[in-house]
Amino acid sequence: MTSKWINKNVTVLGFSLSGIATAKYLSKKGANCIISEKRNENPEDQEKIKELKSLGIDIEMGGHREETILNSDLVVTSPGIPPHSEVIKLIKAHKIQTTGEIGLAYTETPVPFIAITGTNGKTTTTKLVSEILTNAGYNAPACGNIGLPVINLVEKSNIDYFVTEVSSYQIDTNPVFKPQIALFINYTPDHVDWHGSKEAYFEAKAALFTEHRSPIWTILNACDPKVYELRHKSLSQIIYFGREMPGSSVYIKDNKIFAKGKNRIKEIIEIKDIPLIGKHNYQNIMAAIAIASVVGVEPDIIRETIKNFKPPEHRLEYVATIDGISYYNDSKATNCDSTICALKAFEDKKVVLIAGGRDKGTDLAELVQVIKEQATHVVLIGEAADRFQKALQDAGYTNITRASLLEESIDIAASLKLGPVLFAPACASFDMFKNFEERGRAFKDYVIKKSN
Repeated sequence: MTSKWINKNVTVLGFSLSGIATAKYLSKKGANCIISEKRNENPEDQEKIKELKSLGIDIEMGGHREETILNSDLVVTSPGIPPHSEVIKLIKAHKIQTTGEIGLAYTETPVPFIAITGTNGKTTTTKLVSEILTNAGYNAPACGNIGLPVINLVEKSNIDYFVTEVSSYQIDTNPVFKPQIALFINYTPDHVDWHGSKEAYFEAKAALFTEHRSPIWTILNACDPKVYELRHKSLSQIIYFGREMPGSSVYIKDNKIFAKGKNRIKEIIEIKDIPLIGKHNYQNIMAAIAIASVVGVEPDIIRETIKNFKPPEHRLEYVATIDGISYYNDSKATNCDSTICALKAFEDKKVVLIAGGRDKGTDLAELVQVIKEQATHVVLIGEAADRFQKALQDAGYTNITRASLLEESIDIAASLKLGPVLFAPACASFDMFKNFEERGRAFKDYVIKKSN
């Protein structure tokens, strides 16, 4: 048993996957753990609560009691709790030590971390990197914000790399986390409600690459102006992707992707052999190649992995073709930039777009322009429908239909027969669904039902 945790009072904020995993780990190590959750208990929580209590873990639902927080030697915060919340203010006021799940895992293992962050493309890139390294003979699980808590893996003895998807929340709440390899895929303003401003959001991401947290290797998108700026602030060895640069870079030339190092240039793959659609996915692939090059994976292994790679669920995922109309599920498109990428992925083919949900309040100007170029019709749902419709109409786009339910929007889109149906909401899901996964499954289930 690790002596540093014996009899330590640890409060874990959030009755979540990572929160529960953290409490189980620390309780096993001898800590006195309590999970504190703001929401009230649901009937479906009871079995999990019973299990946790049998392990000696206390649970408080319906709010974070001040007594619980003040009695803590350590508080493990949840990335879902914003820094302006009352419980975080209380913790800071009393200078109680804090960490997040990923920061805790980092301090509990000597295994090197590969951290992948950015506004869009994190999950696809994380999965691809994990598959490339696995095919090269490494044990390199995809974990972190992708859905598998790192803390679940730290006691496994045979892991070579943690390939970790990292959100801005996780970077912000885990200041000790310093990966050996870090990738910044791209930046567009997002999560402004959590960070307080788009500048704060960028700085949270950038913190992983600068000053004392600079990793050994930093991989930057040379085509993204904000990300490219970090070359002046990082103390790392830098590899660029997106365009050919002096030194090390991964880029497209003559419809092929090349990886250039200090001594030679290696051809990796022809564009025609890439199964993923969309130029944004070429960026994700180049980023993954850059990481694989740092690790030392041979080009033939990288090439074959890319050829056989299937996109993660809810990311430009082909669902079915019914009466000549193809349906694509991009429920993970929770912001305008993601939807823009999805629309552009179809290039010379125009689509019927289903969009809407909980409005993030971001600027719609670029999205509207791309819709005018790429969409024959738009079906709007959810809380954002009014603002989206006004923005489109103000720009002279009138091919708009409103729907109350997701199923109705699919029926409308199908009846139009104006091209492939793309579900890329550009919004959060919380007005109608628990998360984008539930929303995407609802879309797929209904399309498949129509096909039967």
